[in-house]
Amino acid sequence: MKTFNRLVCLFVFTFMLAVSAAFAQDTLSGKYEGTLKMAGAADEKVWLELKNDGGKISGRLTKGQTAIDISEGTLAESKLSLKLGAAAKEGTISGVVDGDKISGDWTAGEAKRSLELKKVPAAEAASSAAVNLNGQWEAVADAQGQPFPFLLVLKIDGETVTGSSSSQLGESQIKSGTWKDGKLVFELEGQNGVISMSAVVVEGKLSGDFDFAGQLQGKWVAVKKP
Repeated sequence: MKTFNRLVCLFVFTFMLAVSAAFAQDTLSGKYEGTLKMAGAADEKVWLELKNDGGKISGRLTKGQTAIDISEGTLAESKLSLKLGAAAKEGTISGVVDGDKISGDWTAGEAKRSLELKKVPAAEAASSAAVNLNGQWEAVADAQGQPFPFLLVLKIDGETVTGSSSSQLGESQIKSGTWKDGKLVFELEGQNGVISMSAVVVEGKLSGDFDFAGQLQGKWVAVKKP
């Protein structure tokens, strides 16, 4: 009987340690903002969204009009390692987590830049995430260095996105649209193929990437009309 009680106590103790560890890890999840620094260049503002799902780190990094998904991430003790883009195409981040701060380096090819981030309070992050996407958005796409303006009309129903896009080339309907985990994804049927578009909200604006039938890729940004 004593042996059985000891086993029960050991199981409970181990379980409580695992639960405590899980809660400790979960403090990483959230939105961070800070600066990217490199010698001889001006500091750049960046945002990092992290989600810790049982030790698997996911999320995205946003810099200007560029949003880069985290393809793989790990947290070992206080050391954070992130791969940006598919197969780390956009580089890697190696950092140290100290409370609500993350400091480290972003390495892409031969370029290495230092990164300093601080967690955004939950109330502020929730306010940013609560941007109402419904309505009209004045957008501009970067088509090989040439600005291409268009009007985007969005209707959000839960995670489903419908609406349309109109420009000098005509009007297209949104299909396969979703709004999930702070990311907008949809497709437009163009005259010469499908345009795949994605974006996140950065300081009240939509900022993201487009791919026109695999032939033309670029960035786009949109501001909501009053």
